[in-house]
Amino acid sequence: MTVSRNGSGSGRRAADDGSAGGGAGRQPAGTRACVIHPNIRDGQAVDDPRSAEARLAEAVGLAEAIDLNVALRQVVRVDRRRPASLFGSGQIERLAAEIAVAEVSVTVVDAQLSPVQQRNLERNLKCKVIDRTGLILEIFGERARTKEGQLQVELAHLSYQRSRLVRSWTHLERQRGGFGFMGGPGESQLEIDRRLITDRIARLRRELEQVKRTRDLHRSARRKVPYPVVALVGYTNAGKSTLFNRLTQAQVFARDLLFATLDPTMRRLELPGGQEVILSDTVGFISDLPTDLVAAFRATLEEVLEADLILHVRDIAHPDSEAQRLSVLEVLRDLGVEPEDEGGQPVLEVLNKIDLLDVESREVLRSQTARRSDQVCVSAVGGEGLDHLLAVIERRLQAGHRTVLCSVDLSDGAAIAWLYRHGHVCARQDEAQRAHLTVRLDPADLDRFRRRHGAHSEIRPAAGA
Repeated sequence: MTVSRNGSGSGRRAADDGSAGGGAGRQPAGTRACVIHPNIRDGQAVDDPRSAEARLAEAVGLAEAIDLNVALRQVVRVDRRRPASLFGSGQIERLAAEIAVAEVSVTVVDAQLSPVQQRNLERNLKCKVIDRTGLILEIFGERARTKEGQLQVELAHLSYQRSRLVRSWTHLERQRGGFGFMGGPGESQLEIDRRLITDRIARLRRELEQVKRTRDLHRSARRKVPYPVVALVGYTNAGKSTLFNRLTQAQVFARDLLFATLDPTMRRLELPGGQEVILSDTVGFISDLPTDLVAAFRATLEEVLEADLILHVRDIAHPDSEAQRLSVLEVLRDLGVEPEDEGGQPVLEVLNKIDLLDVESREVLRSQTARRSDQVCVSAVGGEGLDHLLAVIERRLQAGHRTVLCSVDLSDGAAIAWLYRHGHVCARQDEAQRAHLTVRLDPADLDRFRRRHGAHSEIRPAAGA
């Protein structure tokens, strides 16, 4: 599996061995694959409003994201989960025959498989089998570019792999001890492998803890400046990176592809009133995001927790846009982001890809969002609605600001520049010796201005404020 390239040697052997510990492996481009979505009906399925066909389509998109050639795709109804193989024996026989005819090398099961289920399916289907978690880990391994991203993905992969080492070393059997009670088939190699992976995980966590400390230092530095932070979040392929590039003229990799980019990026963004903010692009979310990945990427996603405003980018043209919204909110809750109506961070929904809607639907959407302060509709590709989006961002960031009248000596250029840099100057009137500026400031910035320049400035509430 690609993401194990930095792991221990024994970890790589387990992955390449084809046992229940690996992922898709380094498959050549165009490898023929089968994608199966188990439509589980035994009452244990995750509550998801999307149809089984929509879930299958998403799984196919995930497979295609790592250049698998999906030759066979189908929804398989599962009335009762089988502990040994998930599917019933008759279903497995039918699938094995179809896979043989289609000459499939890799089968993707769009569900979480236990190590036993994965191993038994590989034996019966006679091809490599990976589950949803393994597939997402494989994608993340392909996409991670920075050292931090690679560390995060490797940690998630090894945590996933460690639980799948049982009985994956039976090809290295050794004889039992002389009295028949010491050792067993492959026990020595298995324990060595588990220990190596555990040691590697401990090292990765120490390195990521250093990354977290570095990020904390960067955040502390930004608080001293300070620039408001606006974080982009959303379902994968909702258009976050395209919107990020449009707003900041950046060159972040953006394609119509699931998880096109993983590594977080920050750029300066100037709002219409001249205020500068930091725009942060984060990794895309997806339903059933592996817990290990959420934990590994927590240091990166903590940027969301520190944001002054969260932009939730949605693909409004997608038929499952509402279900995707719920999945994103679930991940945000896991990260500790409370709903805005419960005292949490302010969230602005950016309804993207309106260019893909028909004219009538687009007009209805514009009419709906015009009456709301928490939604904006845009087209990141065409640029439609971006000016309005920037104006709304500025308005939301200034919602708690205070309007004051600051009288400053004209010779005090540092104080005047500070007000322009950190606040929104609504009006200015210059006299012979003094400049009178009507400014909207964040309460924290107002306190900061008083400490730095209050001795030579007069500050009072503006008329009507």
